[in-house]
Amino acid sequence: MRSFQLPSQPAGSRIRCRPPGLKSAMRVWHTTSSLMKFNLRALLWTVGLFLVAATIFGIARFARQRDFYDFVVYRIAGERALHGEPLFRPDDGHYQFKYFPAFAVAAIPLALINQDTAIAAWFFLSFGLLVAFVRRSVRALPERRHGELALALLATLLLGRFYVRELIFGQDNVLFGLVLVLALTAVQGRRFVLAGALVAAAVFIKPNGAVLLPWVAVAGGITAVLASIAGIVAGLALPIIVYGWYGNLTLLSTWYTTVTSTTPENLLSLQNISLATMWAKWIGPGSAAAALAVVSGLWLLALVAWVWSARARVTEPDYLEVAMLMLLVPLLSPQSWDYVLLLGTPAVVCLVDRLPDVSLRWRVVIVAALLFTGFTFFDVVRRTMYYGIQRASLMTVAAMVLALGLAHLRARSLA
Repeated sequence: MRSFQLPSQPAGSRIRCRPPGLKSAMRVWHTTSSLMKFNLRALLWTVGLFLVAATIFGIARFARQRDFYDFVVYRIAGERALHGEPLFRPDDGHYQFKYFPAFAVAAIPLALINQDTAIAAWFFLSFGLLVAFVRRSVRALPERRHGELALALLATLLLGRFYVRELIFGQDNVLFGLVLVLALTAVQGRRFVLAGALVAAAVFIKPNGAVLLPWVAVAGGITAVLASIAGIVAGLALPIIVYGWYGNLTLLSTWYTTVTSTTPENLLSLQNISLATMWAKWIGPGSAAAALAVVSGLWLLALVAWVWSARARVTEPDYLEVAMLMLLVPLLSPQSWDYVLLLGTPAVVCLVDRLPDVSLRWRVVIVAALLFTGFTFFDVVRRTMYYGIQRASLMTVAAMVLALGLAHLRARSLA
């Protein structure tokens, strides 16, 4: 019989034995430990963000007596759609409903609950959408130079005042922005049908979302175009279920009349940052101001077209293109208030991230425009200076400088 011998060991050494399941158990322990730390961190962030939201809501609703009337406009439109009533009424004054009829039909659930409850629900939902909007804007940026948290915090610091005003007015720009960023990530993931459908949905959240339709055609091709067309046709037809065929056509005609007839009265509003308002404030309302606004808008769109034509300079061109269009939305629309600049979140994220890569001259220009945009409010610059800045439409100029900064990034093949 052959005897079995253990392998020889060096003198003084010990044979170390580890139970067969110990390695697996240790792996499980480390994994569980990591998950617990992650879950605790996520819980702390959730609780912290909820407390921030609750504080803002409490101050706005109870201390400042804000009525969230922009949201109330949506709820009233949903109530009218529920009962098949006319949506667009001149006697609503400044708070006329100006969205596509499909938006009112989609808002019907808001009319089914108590108004105070609906306001609170909309606020906290909007806050959650805002967190998702900022986070996805950062995560979608290709080849990030900086960490996700740092970029999110800097974007919030620079645009925070617009975020707060959006929330306390009860607006839907955050929802609009998030849908567009989701369309961007769909294109990045080559899900072109989804991208086209999301851009179509954005048009019914805000009609000026139509400015993204050419981009989705360039980035997503015929598949995205067909999806967008199908989505728009479905959205235009949606009110038929409540108003019938002819009633829907009447609503669409009245919508167009409402939007075009209310533009002149809002042109000289202090917080309107559109190109049309800029020229009206500079040289006075009239045909000359309108013509210059059109020329300025065409120049910005030509800049966008050049950026598109240079997309071969970078491997992932879509982020900067969407960021640029979203930044220009409030400038191109004749009825845009300054807080709509929150749509520039992807642009701010991109510019801040690539800041170390540009020349000192461009760095100074971009930082100056970012600081001017983010911190020009009367709590910082005092009321008199703030009013002067708004009357001179300098916020619009700063936004145009940021658009030039994005074009410079494309010229340098940085984004």
